[in-house]
Amino acid sequence: MAPRILLARHGQTEWSLSGKHTGRTDIPLLEEGRNGAKLLGERLHRAPFDGLPDVEVRTSPLARARETCEIAGFGDRATTWDTLMEWDYGSYEGMTPAEIQGVRPGWFIWRDGVPGGETLAQVTARADEVVDWARGADRDVLVFAHGHILRSIGARWLGLGIDFAARIRLSPTSISALGWAYGEPAIESWNETGHLA
Repeated sequence: MAPRILLARHGQTEWSLSGKHTGRTDIPLLEEGRNGAKLLGERLHRAPFDGLPDVEVRTSPLARARETCEIAGFGDRATTWDTLMEWDYGSYEGMTPAEIQGVRPGWFIWRDGVPGGETLAQVTARADEVVDWARGADRDVLVFAHGHILRSIGARWLGLGIDFAARIRLSPTSISALGWAYGEPAIESWNETGHLA
């Protein structure tokens, strides 16, 4: 069976709650985020996941992703990987979309990118690196990372341009699965948050 990639977004932070673009700023989880990570871990340790005993785990080195991974019960099995870091938002770091629109009307990150940060091509290249790694694995893989890079990975898994990521939102502490259907890359599940209810 071809390997799948499971995508876990980190728990809620002060900036994700307020809608601020949180790239490389190392924001900690809120208590709500820690609780969500615990519930995510419980979900991944029940059927059909059963703790994913054979899965290879990697996490972004940023604290919000690492802590989510640890609280969910995968920290002792995880390797940190800079490729999973969130988009470097450059001059737009810490700004909400409304604030950015105030200085750049009509701005759309998936088309326009960010000044002083990573280009769309650079984010695409990082997403492609994760996809290539996952497809080359001999088993399922699980990654803990951030909203925009995970959405980018989803788009690239499907062979689509990074702009498709605008259409596949991700909530904090969600779990998604990318796999195969009829021999083609497919979304098995996306943005599952039932464990948080």
